Amino acid sequence: MRITRVYTRFGDEGNTQVGGGQVVSKGSLRVEAMGTADELNAFVGVVRSFLQDEELNRRLETLQHELFTVGADLAVPLPGEAPRIAEAHVKRLEKEIDRWNAHLPPLKEFILPAGSSAVAFLHVCRTVCRRLERVVVRLAGEERISPHLLAYVNRLSDWFFVLARVVAHLEQQEETYARFSRRFRTSG
Repeated sequence: MRITRVYTRFGDEGNTQVGGGQVVSKGSLRVEAMGTADELNAFVGVVRSFLQDEELNRRLETLQHELFTVGADLAVPLPGEAPRIAEAHVKRLEKEIDRWNAHLPPLKEFILPAGSSAVAFLHVCRTVCRRLERVVVRLAGEERISPHLLAYVNRLSDWFFVLARVVAHLEQQEETYARFSRRFRTSG
């Protein structure tokens, strides 16, 4: 796809054109999901700007390309032809999660989403991905989505969580376990 003009004036009235030429409101769930996938991709770029590990940086670059596939998958309603997330994408995320998790200490409690800039932004990626998942679930309640898209987005948030732990471990950062507030009793 070659973009020759950045602005089209088409959206000035709150509409946009998605894959296949369909015109939809910019407030639609489909456009919200596409925008959230784009936001997630931008945060992945932020993580990459802080990350020193070349192998993980390459993995995140690959993921950025996959997030464009997620966007294309969302942009073209089924049964239209578009790049789609496949079961192989989901399986690869699961293998990476399992491989990384095998080298991490077991969790004893929830951990605070904090640490270096790379770790903190990986937690931001995880939460934006969870929001994307909620939007995709709502979209799936209204129209058909490709069969592996929801599983991919669900697994991807887990992937970000484990990757945040991996980076913290590589950077020799201690994880801080969450302390839950005690319930206060009122007298009287």
